[in-house]
Amino acid sequence: MLEGLKQEVYEANMQLPRYGLVTFTWGNVSGIDRESGLFVIKPSGVAYDALRPEDLVVVDLMGQKVEGAYNPSSDTPSHAVLYQHFPKIGGIVHTHSSWATSWAQAGRGIPCYGTTHADYIYGEVPCVKNLTKTEIEEAYEKNTGLLIAREFAARGLDYEATPAVLCKNHGPFTWGASPAEAVHTAVVLEEVAKMAARCERLNPGNSPAPKSLQDKHYFRKHGAGAYYGQRET
Repeated sequence: MLEGLKQEVYEANMQLPRYGLVTFTWGNVSGIDRESGLFVIKPSGVAYDALRPEDLVVVDLMGQKVEGAYNPSSDTPSHAVLYQHFPKIGGIVHTHSSWATSWAQAGRGIPCYGTTHADYIYGEVPCVKNLTKTEIEEAYEKNTGLLIAREFAARGLDYEATPAVLCKNHGPFTWGASPAEAVHTAVVLEEVAKMAARCERLNPGNSPAPKSLQDKHYFRKHGAGAYYGQRET
């Protein structure tokens, strides 16, 4: 079932250790087949060097296992909620990458200090608040996804333009049109987090880049008027 998607999600998962985004098993990638309403995700606690495409688990949008020998990632309910609320995404990544997680543990969003950030993520990377004690105890992972979705709606954020979020005291989630694109954003987020931390150390009073510069860099790569890169023929 969904063998092509399993291979795609497997390859995306294997990019996480390759780019230094995970330690041990601290991360996962999923990818969705919108036609069937099923998604594929890394199994819980399986080491990356032992992972095979056939080990990946197929689940439905309620987070229930449909196929697989292993239990799905413990973060599966978070992924399921994000797929429900963000209908244009095709892949999700969750890691505990050190620089992005440091910002999350500090409870701070990552300001857009430069054009590297602006090329990929529109505006600040938001950091959402903690869940309540009741939310943690009742359905922690599901409520994590719901918190992200609620915060994006409340802040009027476009999830396609801002494909990353930090969960306070926890870590980052990123997403994209495909599992590979979600991983790409996770790599960019980690570099942006590192640059921003260094930037603030060098100049503690620094301000975000001017909005005109942010807009120029974001929209030259995204949207109807984009002109960066090569046109498909």
